[in-house]
Amino acid sequence: MEDSVLLKVNGREFGGWKRVSVTAGLDRQARDFELDITFRWPDRAAIRDMIRPGDSCQILLGRDLVLTGYVDATPIRYDAGQISVGVSGRSATADLVDCAAINEPGQWNARRVEDIVTDLAAPYGVHVCTEVNTGPIVETYQIDQGETVFESVDRLIGMRALLSTDDANGRLVLTGTGRMRAITPLILGQNILSADAPLNWKDRYSLYLVKGQGIGDDSSVHAALSVRAEAHDAAVRRRRVLFRKQSGDADRSSARLEARWEAASRAGQSVKTRYTVQGWRQADGSLWVPNAVVMVEDPVIGLSGEMLIGEVTYSLGDTGCLCHLTVAPTGAWELKPETTQKRGDGPSALTRPGETLLNF
Repeated sequence: MEDSVLLKVNGREFGGWKRVSVTAGLDRQARDFELDITFRWPDRAAIRDMIRPGDSCQILLGRDLVLTGYVDATPIRYDAGQISVGVSGRSATADLVDCAAINEPGQWNARRVEDIVTDLAAPYGVHVCTEVNTGPIVETYQIDQGETVFESVDRLIGMRALLSTDDANGRLVLTGTGRMRAITPLILGQNILSADAPLNWKDRYSLYLVKGQGIGDDSSVHAALSVRAEAHDAAVRRRRVLFRKQSGDADRSSARLEARWEAASRAGQSVKTRYTVQGWRQADGSLWVPNAVVMVEDPVIGLSGEMLIGEVTYSLGDTGCLCHLTVAPTGAWELKPETTQKRGDGPSALTRPGETLLNF
């Protein structure tokens, strides 16, 4: 069955779940699930003996694997007439979220980002998948004592504006935004059942100003030492200015990238919208997935054009199979660009000064 939900644990398969929620997204490094089923006494109440916290598991929607990880909890609720049994858990990458980085001596020299991340994840048996170019060799990197694996990973890849997330196989994934394209558009009046958009602009500004200090030379001391860049959000009509002081050896190019990132990220976050559609699959039968670019036409909220799916929740309940999709402009999930390394003035995925993301 295309919309069946199967939990595999200890070589056994469990179906017939009445309530299901599986969530994956760019803002989380371990996807999670909750399953629930209700029986009449005493039918199959012994399921609690078949599935225990700590068991390895897989979740399949139809034939599609969507999660590989471990059972966290097996809650039980009952009354005089029935018993409700639940199972919840997370991706195998949850151990990297929860547990300390324990590598010894915990220092790397002249290594690639993906090599360091692979070493960090190895003690917990988590494999690493790299989908993008991670940039030049890292000259030196050291664990901060007490930090978790993912805290260390994020500190490392934050220098390269990479994203860390997971996949259906329970691997840690190093990636960038918009790696796929959705087949089916989201169109008001066609497949959108409902929408929820806070449209909160309190963190948006009309002007983003970045200043810093560079290393000058005798021929151009003023130009090199005084670095200034700005980006504008034309959708913010009153004067609101945000100032950022750039650390490290600043230059005009890196300051410009940081200003553009502030504008694009804050604008994108302000219009994050959660859409609900019927079913878990697109028109071609493939599942809706995070990190896919989707065309959105919603004149009520004001979104028109390509957006990025940042999070997907597959749910099953009284209203049947639903998919909840959190979308926003790509800038909402762009990471802050590295500012301590010289950059060229090549094209950027971030918003150019003055670009308006909304379509009111």
